[in-house]
Amino acid sequence: MIRKTAIPTPRQLEFQDWEMGLFVHFGIRTFYEGHRDFDGRPMDPRQFNPVGLDCNQWIQTAAEAGMKYAILTAKHHDGFANWPSKYTKFSVASSPWREGQGDVVKEFVEACRRYGLKPGLYYSPADVDCPLYADPKAYDDYFINQISEILTGYGPIDLLWFDGCGSEGHEYDWERIVGEIRRMQPDILIFNMGDPDYRWVGNECGLAPYPCWNTVDAVAFSIYKDQEELQEPLWLPAECDCRMRFSNWFYSDHDAHTVKSLKELMGLYYYSVGRGANLLINIGPNREGLLPEPDAQRLKQFGAEIRRRFERPLVSFSQGQLTPQGWECTAEEPVLIDHMIIQEDLRQGEHVEGFTISILPTHGSQEIVIYEGKNIGHKAICQFPPVRARKVKLNITAGSEDFTLRSVALYCVED
Repeated sequence: MIRKTAIPTPRQLEFQDWEMGLFVHFGIRTFYEGHRDFDGRPMDPRQFNPVGLDCNQWIQTAAEAGMKYAILTAKHHDGFANWPSKYTKFSVASSPWREGQGDVVKEFVEACRRYGLKPGLYYSPADVDCPLYADPKAYDDYFINQISEILTGYGPIDLLWFDGCGSEGHEYDWERIVGEIRRMQPDILIFNMGDPDYRWVGNECGLAPYPCWNTVDAVAFSIYKDQEELQEPLWLPAECDCRMRFSNWFYSDHDAHTVKSLKELMGLYYYSVGRGANLLINIGPNREGLLPEPDAQRLKQFGAEIRRRFERPLVSFSQGQLTPQGWECTAEEPVLIDHMIIQEDLRQGEHVEGFTISILPTHGSQEIVIYEGKNIGHKAICQFPPVRARKVKLNITAGSEDFTLRSVALYCVED
């Protein structure tokens, strides 16, 4: 049975091409070691004082790692505003930082533009500090007022990240809220809630399921809630968020030893980008306002390893030829390969539901299948033990005949 595909917007396809982003959890929680979401412990804005704050260091690090976008927690569940919001006193304006004249959102967005990354802002719909939260209508007004500040005061914002955690059971007037958002920022991409353009993958581990389809009929907006059915299937590409450290989103003094190894990060890259999803890696800046050195260095190493493996293909798309079944290439001399990276042209939706990679070995005339896969989607990174081949074939074995390939490339990345 052929799956029915939705059709993506050009903006959604642009997002999928970004592939990797930096998540930045930073705010009042940074200065309260051990506090957790919804634990009810009070926090004083006067404790917020990142005297060495340098958003350029954050974004330059992300750029060096090859990331194309970044998401800052403008407001987390605690309600603290990282900009001088006139709708709450629980903000940077009530802190000693920059003598109450600072604006983290402004400095973050400016840094993104300086280094060519797409700026995104996380805004928690749930807010434990706002006394209006218990009154849905009054809180919708507050919600729109604050969203208006961050969507009209800083130029174009590419992504708006809605975390559903804490919103279980709360009713929002999403039609009104999203209408205002899209009026203010027509090109913005909304994550997860309201009228989303892309979706949460369903875990906080950086892992996409296999196969990971772009057209879905149900989504999960919170880690505490099961999936909810959509009124109709939608094109909602998946984003895989995860932490550089094991369990903390915000900075902690006590978990530097849990920074992920390069091998683990590469594994997550294969399980996310390699399955057609985006990868969003979180680092919590420290109390000086800087990405911690162990995290920043590991992120740079990660980007360097991706480039080492995949920057220079042995065989590119144009060196082979399209066939009715897919693509093939014949090498002048036998070539040692251990990866094929495939991209489907998704402008008319997703059509491939099964494929094989086969080779003609150096001695013998029988083709050997070395890999079997399901969907290709935005990108399929196919890894297999090194093998030397005279000819390599990609055969589409299931799905619609309307498939179009965007790219195929062969690599040998072994150390």
